[in-house]
Amino acid sequence: MNELLTNSGEPSFEELRKLVLSSLEDFKAIDIQEIDVSAQNSLTDLFVLASGNSSRHVQSMAENLVIKAKAAGHPPLGIEGEKEGEWVLVDLNDIIVHLMQPKTRAFYNLEKLWEAGAMRRSSAASPS
Repeated sequence: MNELLTNSGEPSFEELRKLVLSSLEDFKAIDIQEIDVSAQNSLTDLFVLASGNSSRHVQSMAENLVIKAKAAGHPPLGIEGEKEGEWVLVDLNDIIVHLMQPKTRAFYNLEKLWEAGAMRRSSAASPS
């Protein structure tokens, strides 16, 4: 039986998280970041962002991740951008993985966007 599977046959969130991170590390992903979006987003719990140094590198990281996720019993719900390799999104339901080339990542700056959104919500919830 696959070591990533729980009693229900599905990988647990933590096991899936570890699979994502190890897959990216195996393919020498650059600047891997995790952003907990569970309090801000009802569609997913975690964003994982990483950079690759070329379109081929980004495509290879995505392909490796998809193969490992499928083998663990967690096929992606969707994959976007794999042909271009500028920004590949792999939707694993509880975790959405964004793989980008550095210039694309710097332009969209998702880390700052989600951090700013969390701070705005925190300050709006705080009494004045």
